[in-house]
Amino acid sequence: MHAGRKYAKISIRTAQIHLGRTSVATFVLVPGAWLGGWAWKKVVPLLEKKGHEVHAVTLTGMGERVHLASKDVGIETAVQDVLNVIKYNDLDNFVLVGHSFAGKVVAAAADRAPKMVGTLLYLDAFRPEKVRTPQGSFPDEWQVDGWNVPFSEEILDSIGKDVRGADRKWMLSRATSLPVKYFRDPVTLSENFDSVRKAYIFCTGGGDNVDEILKVKLDGPSKVIESGHWPMITRPKELVEDMLALAGNRK
Repeated sequence: MHAGRKYAKISIRTAQIHLGRTSVATFVLVPGAWLGGWAWKKVVPLLEKKGHEVHAVTLTGMGERVHLASKDVGIETAVQDVLNVIKYNDLDNFVLVGHSFAGKVVAAAADRAPKMVGTLLYLDAFRPEKVRTPQGSFPDEWQVDGWNVPFSEEILDSIGKDVRGADRKWMLSRATSLPVKYFRDPVTLSENFDSVRKAYIFCTGGGDNVDEILKVKLDGPSKVIESGHWPMITRPKELVEDMLALAGNRK
């Protein structure tokens, strides 16, 4: 990962020059599969302490909204969840963070509200291609129970080896199944998406080959971190600093 880390230092320094460390921002945090707004519990107070406004989203069918899960809940529901947070909180020029599978959720939301999103920040996330075709799937080894994809200790241990002790117990007690349509539903992006500023955080233990990803020129600054797939739980302080450094120039 040496080459990846070198690339990250250059990118993040550039982002800091544009940002200005004293800027105040609004963050909309969208968690990935099996999670809810609870997953950002350690991150939210750290951002708020620095004066930033934070909205931690729980997508329909997970977290405290697990009772709304059904076989019909899919990507369109999730996109509307995010768009409604934007609309009903009168948000503008904010940092939209999508973790894991929620990368395609925030991409679709940004595509529909491109002038409102200051920076689209992918956190170890699925990154929809620019090609205007439907896309999106999940690994075959993840088992489907009816219309649900359950969380398991095997999944946690495969991409979150650094989640240990009380954090591991907490995560296993909060994670829920999620409707399989979240994984299977495609997204189609329009030309609006090209105008949205993007930034990236990649986790070395999150399951992707980060070195291979970095061989392709990214359309925004990036940072590679030594972490499993859930840095908001295992390294919240460092993650906050990385998010702020990559947040970009907000008008």
